[in-house]
Amino acid sequence: MNPFAMTGSVAIDAVRETGRIADFGARGAFAWVTGPFYWRAFFSALARIGFASLPVVGLTAIFTGGALALNIYDGSLRFNAETFLPQILGVSIVRELGPVLAALMVAGRCSSAMAAEIGTMRVTEQIDAMSTLAVDPFKYLIAPRVLATTLALPLLVLIADIIGVYGGYLVAVYALDFSGPIFVTNIAEFLENRDVISGLIKAAVFGLLISVMGCYYGFNSRGGAQGVGSSTRTAVVASAVVVLASNYLMTSLLVEI
Repeated sequence: MNPFAMTGSVAIDAVRETGRIADFGARGAFAWVTGPFYWRAFFSALARIGFASLPVVGLTAIFTGGALALNIYDGSLRFNAETFLPQILGVSIVRELGPVLAALMVAGRCSSAMAAEIGTMRVTEQIDAMSTLAVDPFKYLIAPRVLATTLALPLLVLIADIIGVYGGYLVAVYALDFSGPIFVTNIAEFLENRDVISGLIKAAVFGLLISVMGCYYGFNSRGGAQGVGSSTRTAVVASAVVVLASNYLMTSLLVEI
């Protein structure tokens, strides 16, 4: 096949798939506006996505904070700037590492679960039965998960920021001989509201994208158990890619504000 024709065909398929995902996400995100809204499904999703993700997000944050403190200290020693460790650590975690790492953990844990659960319902024809009973699957299955993930991820990121900074504090104070009160004072004086807000904005967008990817690939599963497995794998990979790509785009916009 002509390589130009092949490239064009792949590009057209990618644009079509992006359009289908955007249409699906818009239907899912706004399905609750016209009601009815299934509050029990929403709170159940909020507990599974938010509360149940706390251990993995917390562990990721505390070890990342500790490793980041060691790396910043080692690198800044070359410029005799090791005293800036608290400031660099705080900004790095709050603006970048906290939102991205928490989103990747939630993508791996929750996006796959959504794809597997909804995909199983699709291949066992439960979604078709739901439509037959006049229950809109977008209102019952998609909207609660999308809204719950979009609201839960900023809370998870806020907790990850605190735990990540605490991990850096432990390493700085007990391994690098920093003064604890000075460490805390430097971070508090250096961080600005826009640092925290930009991280929370990123987290909300990540939550929306992760939930849409998980629900989309699960909703369009075909081919029995093998198809559900393929959809689950694709949902995790796609969620991670859109998190990283959107992070760059949002960072480009937010640093200008």
